[in-house]
Amino acid sequence: MMDLLNRLVRVIAFALVALIGLGMALIFTFSTLIAVGILFVAAKLRGQRFSVQEYWTSRQSRRKPIFTKGGFAQQNYPRDNVTDVEARDVR
Repeated sequence: MMDLLNRLVRVIAFALVALIGLGMALIFTFSTLIAVGILFVAAKLRGQRFSVQEYWTSRQSRRKPIFTKGGFAQQNYPRDNVTDVEARDVR
């Protein structure tokens, strides 16, 4: 009987957390739709065309990239003192 109650409490807690997560996802989705709608209306009032893809690429091109191609090696570190190490599983 205690095992049944324990499982029931766990199922109810899991369902509650799942419903809260679903609600948060829906709020995020609707707020994103509202924001895109506001951008669309503002573009129409200015007489311009609005595309989410164009907006995203223009925003991304204005910011400094976090990761660069080549990563760690391009940060002006001297490569002459780099040691290649081979690791083995020792038993």
